[in-house]
Amino acid sequence: MAILLVEPNDARRPVTQRFLHRAGYMIEAVPTAALARQQLARRRFEFVLLAQHLPDGDGLTLLREATRRDDHSAAFIILTGTDEVEDRLRGFAAGADDCLAGSVPLVELERRLRAIARQRYGRQRPRIHFGEGFELDLAGRRLRHGSQAVELSRSQFDLLHHLLRHRGRPLTREQLGAHIGKGTNEGSNYIDVHIMNVRKALARYAAPDFLQTVRGVGYQAA
Repeated sequence: MAILLVEPNDARRPVTQRFLHRAGYMIEAVPTAALARQQLARRRFEFVLLAQHLPDGDGLTLLREATRRDDHSAAFIILTGTDEVEDRLRGFAAGADDCLAGSVPLVELERRLRAIARQRYGRQRPRIHFGEGFELDLAGRRLRHGSQAVELSRSQFDLLHHLLRHRGRPLTREQLGAHIGKGTNEGSNYIDVHIMNVRKALARYAAPDFLQTVRGVGYQAA
C-alpha cells in the first residue's frame, strides 16, 4: 500500500518513513502542505498521514480539499501533535478516518493502518494485474503468475511496484534509486541490474514486454 506522510518535524519524518518502509509500505514523505498537494496531484495513495500543524498552513485545510476531489480515495489519519480531545474532534469533523497524537508509538500507528485497511478492503487484498497473467499482491508482498509464485527481492518488488504505480510515465534511474533507498553513489548501473533481474524473473513465465526502456531517461511500465 502507498502512503503519503506529511510531517514537518525533520527528526520524526525520516524515522517514521524508515519504519513504515520496513513494514512493507510504499511511502513518500514531505514536510509541507504545498509538497503534499503536488504528490496528491501526481499519484494515488491508500493512506495519507497528515500532521495537523504545517509550516505553510493547516493540515485540516488540506484534508478538506482532498475530500472534495472526485477521485478522493485515500484514508486520512491526522497526527494532532497533542492529546487534546478538541483537536481530535476537529480532525474527525474535517473528514479524517482516524486522529492520533503526533507522538503515538510507531507500532501503534502501523496497527491502526492495518485496522483501517481491513475495514476498507475486508477480505480483499489490493492487487495489481499486469502483463500476461501477472498479479502483484501488495498486502502480502507477493508476485504470482497464475498459481505460481515469482521470486523477487524486496528491492525488486518495490521497484516493480513503483513502475506499475506510474504506468505510462518514464521514471529516471535517479527517481527509481531514490524510491528504493539507493543513491547515485551505488553506481550508475545499479537500477539497470535490478531491471535486468526483474525481467529475467518474469520471463520464466511470460514475456515482460510491458517493462520498457526509455532511451536517455530510464524505464516505464506500459
